[in-house]
Amino acid sequence: MSDTVTACVLIIGNEILSGRTQDVNLNHLATTLGGWGIQVHEARVIPDVAETIVDSVNEARQRFDYVFTTGGIGPTHDDITAVCIAQAFDVKLIEHPEIAARIKQRPTPDDVMASRLLMARVPEGATLIDNPTGGPQGFAMHNVYVMAGIPMVMQGMLSTLEGKLRSGLVVQSRSIRAYLGESTISQTLGEIQNRYQAVDIGSYPFFREERYGTTLVVRGTDPTVIDAAATAIMQAVIDAGETPEDLGTNV
Repeated sequence: MSDTVTACVLIIGNEILSGRTQDVNLNHLATTLGGWGIQVHEARVIPDVAETIVDSVNEARQRFDYVFTTGGIGPTHDDITAVCIAQAFDVKLIEHPEIAARIKQRPTPDDVMASRLLMARVPEGATLIDNPTGGPQGFAMHNVYVMAGIPMVMQGMLSTLEGKLRSGLVVQSRSIRAYLGESTISQTLGEIQNRYQAVDIGSYPFFREERYGTTLVVRGTDPTVIDAAATAIMQAVIDAGETPEDLGTNV
């Protein structure tokens, strides 16, 4: 069994693609899952189009250990995620009694209740993802986890999965700040990357205090290799005539 557990995030919603709504779910998912030892290797923003959702889910669930979707499980006409997940797995769409019971706890006119109960639809055989905010639950089908698009609700749902998913190696990162341009150190960085292929080395320019600089980030799962690569980078910065600032290690 591989020590790496991978995930794909599918962010569903025309409002994200149009720019009306700014997505913040990917950041929370990637950092939370990363801390659990699940590495997000791919993320996509896709429209409320049934064929696109079905195809994306079916492709991603074959390629990754887990798929997490956000959005499209509300009560309106364009909330079609549950329908699409059922199609992707070729099962019936049913009204889940536990979700329906939760929705019915809040009395409302019949027409409004009918719309709300659309949120109780799940593919047959799905298991529920609890919703600590008190609203309708999300659901899971095999390795596909379907959650709300509203950040507070999604975060609550995700929190209930802690300790319930298979985990692998946790990726750590070590950052070094240097007041020099990327081009000054690019060749040496390439050489260091070739030497330490078990880590990923990234270079991110910045402008601070009227000076240009570069933050150099080493990411990997083996702290020994991370430290060795970071040491080589700091020496390269010194050789280039600048003083490196070690910003430390983060998960």
